[in-house]
Amino acid sequence: MRTSWQILWVDDEIDLLRPHIKLLQAKGYSVETVTNGEDAIALVKKQPFDLVFLDESMVGMGGLETLAEIKEIDSSIPVVMVTKNDAESVMDEAIGRRISDYLTKPVNPTQILLACKKFLEGKRIEADYVSRDYTKEFSQTAVQLMNPMDWEEWIALYAKLSQWEIEFDRHRGLGFEQTLADQKRDANSEFGKFIEKNYPAWLQADKGDRPLLSTDIVSEYVIPAVKKDSGPVFFIVVDCMRLDQWLVFEELLATDFQIQRDHYFGILPTATPYARNAIFAGLFPSEIEAHYPDLWQAGNDDDHSQNKYEKELLDKLLQRKKVQLRSGVRYVKIIDTDFGKKIESEIMSYSQSQLTAVVVNAVDMMAHSRSDYPILKEIAPDESAYRSLTRSWFEHSSLYGMLKTLAKVSNIQIVITTDHGSIRCMRGAKALGDRETSTNLRYKYGRNVKVDDKYAVHIRNSEDYKLPRRGMLIDYVIAKEDYYFVYPTEYHYYLNHYRDSFQHGGISMEEMILPVVTLKPR
Repeated sequence: MRTSWQILWVDDEIDLLRPHIKLLQAKGYSVETVTNGEDAIALVKKQPFDLVFLDESMVGMGGLETLAEIKEIDSSIPVVMVTKNDAESVMDEAIGRRISDYLTKPVNPTQILLACKKFLEGKRIEADYVSRDYTKEFSQTAVQLMNPMDWEEWIALYAKLSQWEIEFDRHRGLGFEQTLADQKRDANSEFGKFIEKNYPAWLQADKGDRPLLSTDIVSEYVIPAVKKDSGPVFFIVVDCMRLDQWLVFEELLATDFQIQRDHYFGILPTATPYARNAIFAGLFPSEIEAHYPDLWQAGNDDDHSQNKYEKELLDKLLQRKKVQLRSGVRYVKIIDTDFGKKIESEIMSYSQSQLTAVVVNAVDMMAHSRSDYPILKEIAPDESAYRSLTRSWFEHSSLYGMLKTLAKVSNIQIVITTDHGSIRCMRGAKALGDRETSTNLRYKYGRNVKVDDKYAVHIRNSEDYKLPRRGMLIDYVIAKEDYYFVYPTEYHYYLNHYRDSFQHGGISMEEMILPVVTLKPR
C-alpha cells in the first residue's frame, strides 16, 4: 500500500475524532488536523493534500465557504463534507460547490475508511480486479475459440471483447492492450472460417433459423414501433459505426434514455451500397437489382451513386408490408456539419411525423479521412484513441443534440443502428485483376480476380451470396480478418499508404456484428 497519502481533516471538534484518525494512521495514511477554515486554507496553500474531510458547521468560516476557497486553490482535491446538518438544501449547495461526498455525523470508522479507499485507492483497487477478471476471461475465451461456436456465441464473444476494450480505455497502463488485440486477431481468424461456412446457408434459411441480417432491421424494429402508433418513430442509421463506438455513445445517452441493445449480422460485402440498401429495402442486393433495377445503379460502388434511393426503397418496403402512414416517410441524410446543425434546430418539427428516417455519415467520413490526413492519424493512432475521437465527435455532434432534444418527447421511439462497421487493416494481400476490376480495398469484383484463399473468400457464383451478377464472368472476392487488397502496380507505396487505416467491406467481427438499439426517454 502507498504510505504517502496526505489527508487533511478540518473540524472544530477534532478531539472527538481521534479514534478515527488513529485508525487511518494505522492503515498507513498521513493525517493533518486543523480546527477552523482559515487554518485549513493556509495549509492547503502550503502543501499538497490528496483528500480533505471538512466539517460543514464550524465557528468562524463555515464549511461551504472553506470548500469554495479550497477549490479555488486546487480544484482537483476531493473533499468529503462531514456534518450534523442533514437538510436537503445544504446537500444541494455542497453538491453545487463540487463536493466529492457527503457524510452525516456521527460517522463510523467504516464510512471514513471507505471514503479513503474510494478516493485514494479506488482506481488501483478497481484496476486490480479488472486485471484479475480479464486474466480469467482470457483463458476462457482461448478455450472457447478452440471449439465450434454458433452465431449467438459469436455475438456474445465479440460483445465481451468490445466491453474489455472500453474497460482498458478507463484503466490505461495495465498492459493488456496488446494481449487483447492478439486475441481479437485470433478470434477474427476463426470468425472468417465460421462466416465462410455458414453465411450462404443463412441467406437461404427462414428467419427463425438464422441470425437477424441487414434485411430484417426495418421489419423487426421499425415497423412494429410504427404499428404501435403510440408516438413518433425515428429510425437513425449511423454509417460505419462499430459496436465499441456505440458503447461509448451509450454511456453518454444512459442518463436520458432507457436503452435496449440487440445485435445483428451485416450482409456481405460490408459496404454502404450493399448493406445500407439492404436495410432500407428489406431485400438482398440481387433482389433489389431484380425487382427495382431503376433504383439499383450499375457502376462504381460509391456511397453517392448507389445510395440515392434509400427513401424510395423504404417506401416500397412499407408498401410490401402494407404499412399505412398518415403522411409519407420524412427522410434526411446528414453529410456535413452545417446541414446537421440545421436539422438539429428543426428536429422537434420532425417529431410531428409518424416516421422519420435519418442517415448520419460522419463516422464513415472520419474513418476514411484518417488514412488521408496525417493529423487525424496522429490524433487517433490506435483503436483506443479512435474511440476517444469518436466520442469527442459525438458529444459535440448534431446527432447528440437531436437525441437530447428528442428525449423530452415522452412517447417517442428511436431505433438506432448502422449498416456496417470498420476494421483497422494491418496486413496487405496482393490482388490481381484487369482494368475493369473494382478498386475497393476490402472487396473486389471483376473478371479473373485473383487473391490467395488465405486472405479472402472467393465467390464464383454471386447468387450464393445474393449479390448482383454484373455479367456472366464476374467474380467477387471479400477480404477476411484485417487484410486489405493491393495491386502489384506500385505495390509498396499502396501497401504502406493503406496500412493502419480503417476500412470496411470485408469479413470481420468489427464489420459484421452490429448493434441495433431502441431508445425510450426516461
